[in-house]
Amino acid sequence: MEPDVAAVAGLIADPSRAAMLDALTGGVPLTARELGRVARVAPSTTSEHLDRLERGGLVVSERRGRTRQVRLAGADVARAIEALAAIAPAKRATGLKAWQYGEALRAARSCYDHLAGVAGVALADALVARRVIEPGDGGFAITPAGDEALARFGLDMAAIRGARRATARACLDWSERRPHVAGALGAALLGELLDRRWLRRAGDGRVLTLTPAGASGLESTFGMSLATIGTKSIHP
Repeated sequence: MEPDVAAVAGLIADPSRAAMLDALTGGVPLTARELGRVARVAPSTTSEHLDRLERGGLVVSERRGRTRQVRLAGADVARAIEALAAIAPAKRATGLKAWQYGEALRAARSCYDHLAGVAGVALADALVARRVIEPGDGGFAITPAGDEALARFGLDMAAIRGARRATARACLDWSERRPHVAGALGAALLGELLDRRWLRRAGDGRVLTLTPAGASGLESTFGMSLATIGTKSIHP
């Protein structure tokens, strides 16, 4: 049986639904009201769009009282959207606020459950330079020394290696056109960075900001260079 690619493409092709899916790639559940604001459509139209996306298997939702919480149906949906973003033309910013948001996304963002943007690529480069990971065919391999270094950093390496997903997938960054670290390792790294408050979520949860503690911690721990990230992604 052949996959019905046109059915999925039709769901994503609508600008309002595409905006909702894009917002959900941050990995944080959003309410229907929040998604309606993102897409700039009325509540009734928002519900129609979300119903279509849910029937199509792209999102799942849960009722909490009068609130409808929505998230992507899984990491495979996020990967598909990220892949489309990598080949899509860039949107022209329509004002200063839109331009600033675009710059913040480029600096550091969550790509579903892992770090992306300039910061994500810089971290991947630093891990390779320190021989924590080695680039391979479509992914990264954790070195023996890297296994010890990541465990010292606080990651559960047994859980990472035993996860029912790729251990360290190379995810092509749509803004940088270079890979960042995804998979079980990417998710564990982002979780640890958020727990340490080296990174924190801003706005809709997709944009990430690097704290001063994170800037010094990543540089001392992994030798991550901050020169290419820019000061706009670092907040007190």
